[in-house]
Amino acid sequence: MTAIYRSDDARQSVEAGYRALLDRWPVPSTRTTLPTRHGDTFVLACGPEDAAPVVLLHGAGFNSAAWAGDAALWARTHRLYAVDVLGEAGLSAPARPSLASDAYAEWLDDVLDGLGVARTAFVGASLGGWLALDYALRRPGRVRRVALLVPGGIGRQKYAAVLASAFLMPFGERGRRAALDLVVGPRPSMEESADDPAMLRALGDQLLLIQRGFRYRRDPLPTFTDDQLRGLAAPLLVVAGAKDRMLDSPGTARRVRQLLPDADVVLLPGVGHIPTGYAEPVHRFLTNGDPR
Repeated sequence: MTAIYRSDDARQSVEAGYRALLDRWPVPSTRTTLPTRHGDTFVLACGPEDAAPVVLLHGAGFNSAAWAGDAALWARTHRLYAVDVLGEAGLSAPARPSLASDAYAEWLDDVLDGLGVARTAFVGASLGGWLALDYALRRPGRVRRVALLVPGGIGRQKYAAVLASAFLMPFGERGRRAALDLVVGPRPSMEESADDPAMLRALGDQLLLIQRGFRYRRDPLPTFTDDQLRGLAAPLLVVAGAKDRMLDSPGTARRVRQLLPDADVVLLPGVGHIPTGYAEPVHRFLTNGDPR
C-alpha cells in the first residue's frame, strides 16, 4: 500500500497534511470513500445537494486540495464532487492501471454510480484534464460539459525542465523549492492567485511534502488523435498557460481551435503549469445552458 511513496512515514506525512487542508475547506462539505473495481476512492462533496453536479479531477502528484480556492464560488450553483485520482497523493487506492486502457473510464463509471450521478460536468487539471477528456470521449452520454485546465494529451509533453530539476533536488529545502519552481514555470504572485495567502502557503507546503516522499508517475500521457478530438460531443473550455514548462500549451490551444472551433480557449500570457484567474470563467462556462 506504500508503493507510490518512498516510505510509510512519507505517506503518513502527506496524508496528515492533506487532511489538515481538508479541515480548512471553505464551505460545508462531506467526505466519503467509494468502492470501485479499481480500488477505493475518496470523494469530498459540497454545494447544494439538488444542484447540477460537477466532478473535479486534480493533476498528477497532488490531491483534491487543489480546488480549495475555487470551491466557494462554484459551490454556489453546483454540487461539487472533488475526487482523489487513483495512484496519486490523496486518499484513494494506490492503483495505477494503464492509461491506454478503458480502466479509468470504468473507474469513473463506478464513482458516478456510487454517487448516484447519471450525467455530470467535469473540471480537470493536467492529468485530471486528460482523464476528463478521455471519459467524455468514451462515455459521451454521461458528460454534459468539460472544462480543462492545462490539460495533458493534446499538446506535446516537455521534459527539459523536469530533467533539469533533478540536479537541484539534492540541495536540501532550497533545492527542492527551486526544482518545484522550475518545473511548474512562472507562477502568479500571492496577491494575484488567492484571497487567502495562508491557504496558498499551506498548499505550497503540501506540494513540498509530496515532492519529498511521493513517487511520481513516469508513464507519458497518451495523445488524443485528431479524429478523437473532433468526435467530442460535449461543450468544451480549455484554459492553459503560455509559459507552461511541462506541456506545450500553445500547441494545445492551436489544436483545439483547429479541430473544435466551437470550443472556448483561453491561453494565459506569462503563466506556467499553475493557472490563475480561471475560477470565474469556468463558473460562467458551467452555468451556461441548462444548469441541470
